Amino acid sequence: MRIFNLWEFCVDHFMFAFYKRKMCACGNKVRIKPSTSVYFGLENLSIGNDVSIPRYAHIFCTKAPLTIGNKVVFGPSPTIITGNHRIDVVGKNIVDSHEKLPENDKEIIIEDDIWVGANVTILMGVTIGRGSVVAAGAVVNKSCPPYSIIGGIPAKIIKFRFNVAQILEHEEKLYPPGKRYAMNELITFREKYERKKS
Repeated sequence: MRIFNLWEFCVDHFMFAFYKRKMCACGNKVRIKPSTSVYFGLENLSIGNDVSIPRYAHIFCTKAPLTIGNKVVFGPSPTIITGNHRIDVVGKNIVDSHEKLPENDKEIIIEDDIWVGANVTILMGVTIGRGSVVAAGAVVNKSCPPYSIIGGIPAKIIKFRFNVAQILEHEEKLYPPGKRYAMNELITFREKYERKKS
């Protein structure tokens, strides 16, 4: 068992050094396991600092970029896909339709301080707001506001991690003044959520 772990560590270390050179951007303290994962389109992948992507990840950056912020942790087997197949071409099989439309590839942004649970799928065009939690097994096809807890298929907001006062305190401890959310922004996010819910 120890020999296998050492072999896997060496392979991951070597592959990560190669992958890092191909990526659009890669921060410090990034941990990925390329020996047991699939990464496609590294030139469109940007990863911040202190990010951990475990084994069995499937990350497909098509013509649209994937941006992962700082302090993001993933559970096992995440799937992230920034593109889609074109399905509207008459007289061609889907696999043979190579000319894409702009709406077939859309950027994914995973902001800072996010925990993505095990077996989560994140689809094109999504922004996951700072400080959010994505429950295990979720399929995320719509953006979510900061500090939300989302889950389900398709993923919906279950609740928020903190109330507005707690978020302001949390942000004051972690972020410099120019990077913090203002109270009115946080209230607006919640009001939009409440309107959608009713």
